[in-house]
Amino acid sequence: MKHPENPPQQSPQRQDWIARWQRVARRIRVPLGFLTAGLYVFELWRRAPLPAAVAWSLTLVVPGVWLRAYASGYVKKNRELTVTGPYAHTRNPLYLGSILIAAGFAVALLSWPVALVLAVGFGVIYVPVIASEERFLRATFPGFDAYCSRVPRLIPRLTPAKHIFDGTKSPKTVTQATSGSFSIELYRRHREYNAGIGAALLYLSLLFLRPVLEAILRGAR
Repeated sequence: MKHPENPPQQSPQRQDWIARWQRVARRIRVPLGFLTAGLYVFELWRRAPLPAAVAWSLTLVVPGVWLRAYASGYVKKNRELTVTGPYAHTRNPLYLGSILIAAGFAVALLSWPVALVLAVGFGVIYVPVIASEERFLRATFPGFDAYCSRVPRLIPRLTPAKHIFDGTKSPKTVTQATSGSFSIELYRRHREYNAGIGAALLYLSLLFLRPVLEAILRGAR
């Protein structure tokens, strides 16, 4: 596969559009989070989750939590261009893990409104964040464009990318000696265990929050 020797340049108009989008995303991120939480509670109060839906949600949430944990043990933010582990399959395994977790809880509630708000939230917030991060990586690491030519932005490839390019015309094979491996120290440093704790708390809310809300409403009558 031929790779570009020079990074593609974005037009000033596109850069200005991305910058404006990023400003909007920063402003609405917190309100959108509150809206999602409120809608989640409302949907949970409106009808009890079906056990089968909660069980099916685990097929998305568990891989999402695992993927975030696995990726956090490889990534060295702003220091190295991580191209191994899950980063040999997708350039954004952390965001992919978050999408799986969010989709799982939408399935658990069988709620189209929650799914729609989550989809809009990811589109408005994560798309500009990914664009900003890619600009930084492209400017910082000469091999980033070659890496992009081998590894998809989000939807993972089935087999890991076997080669990266170091900015020259010759491919540099990633070997076990130079690729690195999962680091429990990095996992702890990134505090990715919080994603697992958060998922566990959300499942507890699926089991117990509705009865608590019903008890509060009965007491208020």
